[in-house]
Amino acid sequence: MTVMRTAAVIGTGLIGTSAALALTARGVTVHLRDQDPDAARTAAALGAGVVDEPPGRVDLAVVAVPPAHVARTLAEAQSAGLARGYLDVASVKGGPGRDLAGLGFDLTQYIGTHPMAGRERSGPLAATAELFEGRPWVLTPTAQTDTEVLNLALELVALCRAVPVVMDAEAHDRAVALVSHTPQLLSSLVAARLQHAEESAVRLCGQGIRDVTRIAASDPGMWMDILSANPGPVADVLSAVAADLDETVRALRAMESADDGKRQEGGAGIEDVLRRGNAGRVRVPGKHGTAPAAYEVVAVLIGDQPGELARLFADAHAARVNIEDVRIEHSTGQQAGLAQLMVEPRSAPVLGVALRERGWSIRQ
Repeated sequence: MTVMRTAAVIGTGLIGTSAALALTARGVTVHLRDQDPDAARTAAALGAGVVDEPPGRVDLAVVAVPPAHVARTLAEAQSAGLARGYLDVASVKGGPGRDLAGLGFDLTQYIGTHPMAGRERSGPLAATAELFEGRPWVLTPTAQTDTEVLNLALELVALCRAVPVVMDAEAHDRAVALVSHTPQLLSSLVAARLQHAEESAVRLCGQGIRDVTRIAASDPGMWMDILSANPGPVADVLSAVAADLDETVRALRAMESADDGKRQEGGAGIEDVLRRGNAGRVRVPGKHGTAPAAYEVVAVLIGDQPGELARLFADAHAARVNIEDVRIEHSTGQQAGLAQLMVEPRSAPVLGVALRERGWSIRQ
């Protein structure tokens, strides 16, 4: 059985540093490299590893650089005999694999991977050893991938406490175009409508627009690297979305008509979009990767003071109610917000009563 004792992480951004932190925390000696020496030193200062060169071959080299630089970085590392096995964590898999073959890379020592985790912030200071816990980590082995390399990759996933998912590289790229890359662009498109909006409109922003535009805060440079490596599949998804948008615009225009028949037809079109959205949302995995459960929401008014959330969770614990999920809706211009506690339906009345008894204001 393969046991990883040493690793090299090339690229100390969010993903690379997070992986290094997880490995170091579990006893693996990690050697850090980055084209920006300050980034590597920052990661080392956070406890992610050391910037010293390894004395010999490491067990696994983890390449965490933008997709356009993956093949060259891997080829240089293999040429130097850095590791027994090599993998990358880029969000696109087909292109790097083809580039490596063109460079004459020994593909028996390589496996493409992609952890489905990230944050709006980038860089080593945004990293955390818990970033991958419970998240899918895609592995794309080929017929050429050596069993030892596959086992090293599986060990990395286990040490990061992620969930391994084996896929074909091209299927992976189509999948992430749908569930990751297109949502990023759509979020950015909606957020772009706010750039020159009237201030009176922006002041009305609530939780819905915050949810939709959250990932629009991501680094444009990083996303240009990703989208440049997967433009075709993303364009295919956006083309289908564009067709839906055209139909939706026509339906909305019809709802403005003085003709009852056209208004009804337009309304039916909008209802169809909303119902298809319901059906698609149901397929998004919920807690622990299972089908999403139907939770009840207990909304609690909380003040903007230190310790309020901790006190709320402690009171929920005292009521012996498990909080399945939580969202916070902030009140514009006020030092207060709503903590939306998602609980099992049978637990909602119990939690509501218990929190009222402890002085909390429960909102419908």
